[in-house]
This record gives sequence, C-alpha cells and structure tokens, in this order.
Amino acid sequence: MDAQKVDLFLMTNNKMFLPQHIPVIKEKLMSLDESKVLALQSMDFKDPTTLLIISIFLGSFGVDRFMLGDTGMGVLKLLTGGLCGILTIIDWCTIQKKTRELNYNNVMAFL
Repeated sequence: MDAQKVDLFLMTNNKMFLPQHIPVIKEKLMSLDESKVLALQSMDFKDPTTLLIISIFLGSFGVDRFMLGDTGMGVLKLLTGGLCGILTIIDWCTIQKKTRELNYNNVMAFL
C-alpha cells in the first residue's frame, strides 16, 4: 500500500486506536495489498467518545458493554444496576481504552 494512503488512513482514524498501536498498524498496512484496502477503509470502528457518552447516560443498564460485544458484563450490569453503580463508575474511566483496544483487535483480525 502507498505510504500516503497509509498516513491518510492513520490520520483519519487516529483517535480510534491507542498511540502504542499506531506503529504496528502502520507496519501491517504498508505490507497490505491493494485488494484489501477498500475493505479496510470501509470497516466500522467504534468511536471512543460516543461510547463514553453512552456509558455516562446508559452505563448502569449495560448498554456500553453490549455495544462492545461484552454480553456477559452487560447482563450483569443490567441486572445489578452496574453493581450498585461501582462498575458503572469504573467503566467511565476505562471505556475509551477498551473501545480503542477493540478497534485494534478488529484491524489485526482483518489483516
């Protein structure tokens, strides 16, 4: 893949990944052939800021965990009210990192 296209992709999706994951993604993208480029660009990444807002307003119902694909924790939060609010507050602090890690894992599974 062309270096300009890789840089454009990384600049566009910079906030979707953790900073330490960017060099690994760049290295993988440079060795990617052109046939997978369009499929990669059409991948749907979860926005960490959107999930934080959802976690703040609907976190005690487990909606944030369901959106991340963590069904077990989502059901636990739904049935217990976010473990009486404790797990909800913890998720406010960690949901953005979890979202970025999920996006990274999805890219690595694709590549």
